[in-house]
Amino acid sequence: KFNLALPISLETRTWYNPNQESRWSLMPSLIAALSMMQTLLLSALSVAREREQGTFDQLLVTPYTPLQIMIGKALPPIFVGLMQSTIILLIIFFWFKIPMNGSIGLLYFGLLSFNVAVVGVGLSISALSLNMQQAMLFTFLLIMPLMLLSGLLTPVENMPEALQIATYANPLRFGINLVQRVYLEGASFAQVKFNFIPMIILGLITLPLAAWLFRNRLS
Repeated sequence: KFNLALPISLETRTWYNPNQESRWSLMPSLIAALSMMQTLLLSALSVAREREQGTFDQLLVTPYTPLQIMIGKALPPIFVGLMQSTIILLIIFFWFKIPMNGSIGLLYFGLLSFNVAVVGVGLSISALSLNMQQAMLFTFLLIMPLMLLSGLLTPVENMPEALQIATYANPLRFGINLVQRVYLEGASFAQVKFNFIPMIILGLITLPLAAWLFRNRLS
């Protein structure tokens, strides 16, 4: 008789999620996704309210430049976004018992860059809005495509090529990827450094753009 047993036994294992639990991949993504919703809405409404009440004109006659005013308006939403991310992070770690394998400093540095980019988008929405109702409407219309094109539910690699190109303008795509890799995989800065580039570029474009739009629309 011949022994037909294979000399090698193959076992399939899933990296960074050995039990294949869906919450392990979904919950860390919410650190960036839920933070974006709050930060985007707050930044879009912060200046739109002043424009609706006519008090933003008083800020423009102060010695501050429009860019400095925008930075002052950007700091509170960024702080709120980081606080919300911290609450979600604590819930994921202590309630859902999902272990964190990466650096907490790198995670917060990525969240800071992500929130700066989101606030820049929100302030640009404020520049195009005449009142708070318009700002809320534009924000809600923008949140849905940002979520769908973020890779939260559908991998970016499975999207059509045109949509894959469009995701490069979506800070949520890079924020989710960075949070997942740092939290679950324990990735280093060298491994996630390319996620910072689109977010920083978007922040450097949208913040000065918002300041320019406010200065010219109110002049």
